[in-house]
Amino acid sequence: MRETLMMSDSQMEYLNLIAEVMSIRKRGEEPLAYVRTYGCQQNVADSERIKGMLGKAGYRFTENAEDADFILFNTCAVREHAEDRVFGNVGALKNLKRRHPQILIALCGCMMEQEHVAKRIHDSFPFVGLVFGTHCMHRFPELLYKSLVDGTRVFLRDNDDQNVYEGIPTSRDGQIKGWLPIMYGCDNFCTYCIVPYVRGRERSREPGIILSEAREMIESGYKDITLLGQNVNSYGKGLTPRPTFSGLIGEIDRIPGDYWLRFMTSHPKDCTRELIDTIADSEHISLHLHLPFQSGSDRVLKAMNRHYDRQKYLDIVNYAKQRIPDVSLTSDVIVGFPGETYEDFQQTLSLIREVGFTSLFTFIFSPRNGTPAAQMDDPVSEEEKGRWFRELLDTQEEIAAARCASMVGRLEKVLVEERAKKPGRLCGRTSGNIIVEFDGDDSLIGSFRHVRITRARNWILTGELAE
Repeated sequence: MRETLMMSDSQMEYLNLIAEVMSIRKRGEEPLAYVRTYGCQQNVADSERIKGMLGKAGYRFTENAEDADFILFNTCAVREHAEDRVFGNVGALKNLKRRHPQILIALCGCMMEQEHVAKRIHDSFPFVGLVFGTHCMHRFPELLYKSLVDGTRVFLRDNDDQNVYEGIPTSRDGQIKGWLPIMYGCDNFCTYCIVPYVRGRERSREPGIILSEAREMIESGYKDITLLGQNVNSYGKGLTPRPTFSGLIGEIDRIPGDYWLRFMTSHPKDCTRELIDTIADSEHISLHLHLPFQSGSDRVLKAMNRHYDRQKYLDIVNYAKQRIPDVSLTSDVIVGFPGETYEDFQQTLSLIREVGFTSLFTFIFSPRNGTPAAQMDDPVSEEEKGRWFRELLDTQEEIAAARCASMVGRLEKVLVEERAKKPGRLCGRTSGNIIVEFDGDDSLIGSFRHVRITRARNWILTGELAE
């Protein structure tokens, strides 16, 4: 049975005990933690909760692992390249641990929920003292305290835990943009995806808790809030009475304030007209729909276990364009799925041309140990997949350039996010999530401004402040 539980008082007490231990064990004037995050925004949100707990335990944070008393890598298992980077970067810490034996090195996140990965860490990286999976976040204070005091290696994985744990302290990385998880896990089991195996089945947070957290973020000055879930469109599963995602974002949209509300990721099989209508009629929801289609071939979509076909996807997109004329559409695409032919790939290109995406996140298929696709016949060479990939990039570049060019002369509301690389320039984003650069003073960072678009590059707009 799925339950919503509060982080226990005993775990909070462990944070006080850790502070006492580190007041003696610290290397410098105060205990320092280095937290490095790999992967998606959900991992970023998880790291913010870990940093919240570390902050309660008296740690301050450093961007230099050499200075840290505690080093944590929050890992991603979605692609092989991400895993390889983690192993390489963890191996590089061996000499640091030799020079400073009191440093505690820890690994968490999706990779650690895979038994073969945890075993490799245990056997090949003896200087790693703490390993825990995605379901053990609420026990992090206890695990950290045990590692520090007992001096023994602690490994804990529990990907069968179906509960949602609230009340975990959070230390957000930014003050303008913020992440707000609304659910965890995934029930879709796409044949290429490791997520259901490492993050478990879907668990939704209570709507009242989400609304309270959203209100707190808005009142704290956050201007760009992204709701997170592996499939936000199926939000509400397991809750009684069951809320809908469109109902949830409609409730958040009614919170007064000057902000944009975004969400990801939205699965096409559960994307409803009701959701699109809610976006169209909203005050704060951004005009940006990230809707991964993965392949334009019905045959490949069936092999991927995506539960929609090309026409259903286009029906959703066409309705979104009808109801939200300025909608910015982005997507994910996998090139070279096992058994995909060049004819299948050409169907993907034709869908890209038909939709006219603002941008795409594109990947060459990466087999994940434990997924059905990893066992499928894959006769196409990596060299051939690389040629397809370049063809896809060239196609999307033409589309993006034309879309950006069509925006020249328009007046766009932009959230000013940061300094650009060029001195005196600022960088922001439109509601459609398109980057805009313009001249301006740093005092504008964190505010909404109207910018007249004067020039377009392939992916970035250039403009001038209108006021």
